[in-house]
Formats: sequence, C-alpha cells, structure tokens
Amino acid sequence: MSKKPVKATLTTATIEEQTAAFLKAGGSVEYVGKGKSGQFASAGSKQIDLKSN
Repeated sequence: MSKKPVKATLTTATIEEQTAAFLKAGGSVEYVGKGKSGQFASAGSKQIDLKSN
C-alpha cells in the first residue's frame, strides 16, 4: 500500500521568505495598474480557420 503524496501548502511565511529571497537575488517587482496586463503581446491575434478547402 502506497501513501498518497502530501501537497505542499503555501503559508504567508513561506511566501514572504520566497519574496525576500527573490528580491535579495536581484529580482524586481513591477507595478501594473488596475485593468492593465503585465504581459506583452508579441504577435497579433491567433485566430484559426476551421473551414478547410
């Protein structure tokens, strides 16, 4: 009989530790305004045509 894998739970402490480590390693946090996306569109829309000739 095998044991089920235990899911890691994120706590506020681990998130704060990870954030501190990220910033200490030279990472940066960028503010994104409300209603904006932090992702850049590298290409146009990706529409597909379901009608084949």
